[in-house]
Amino acid sequence: MSEMEFKALGMTVRNPSKTLEVFPKPAGVKTVVMESDEVTSLCPVTGQPDWETVTIEYAPKDLCIESKSLKLYLWSFREEGVFCEALAAQIAKDIFETSHSWWVEVTVAQKPRGGIKIVAKSRMEEGSDENLTSVDNS
Repeated sequence: MSEMEFKALGMTVRNPSKTLEVFPKPAGVKTVVMESDEVTSLCPVTGQPDWETVTIEYAPKDLCIESKSLKLYLWSFREEGVFCEALAAQIAKDIFETSHSWWVEVTVAQKPRGGIKIVAKSRMEEGSDENLTSVDNS
């Protein structure tokens, strides 16, 4: 693998970033699953904090998402007012557009508040401009 330049990896970074970085997919990799249970955002109506577990699964064509840039990207939602469903759709769109994957599926499981747990899934696929989002309010 040739020398790659990353803006975040190997650097001291003290702020969130919307920049997702990529590297060439290693031979033989078919799917990648990344998960973080440390994601927070704000309710866009009340401003109260929401805690989410975000699971990202994708089938890379040629590029994989670099994990430190993903961590900083997820951190960027901490001060944003966003509904769980919109968060799943935005992350799926950004991962899909950055990695040019065959498909991307993002699941956002919001910790219960007021007794309601929300799980939103968003999927984007090669050849489809449609972002498919589903919600489970169990």
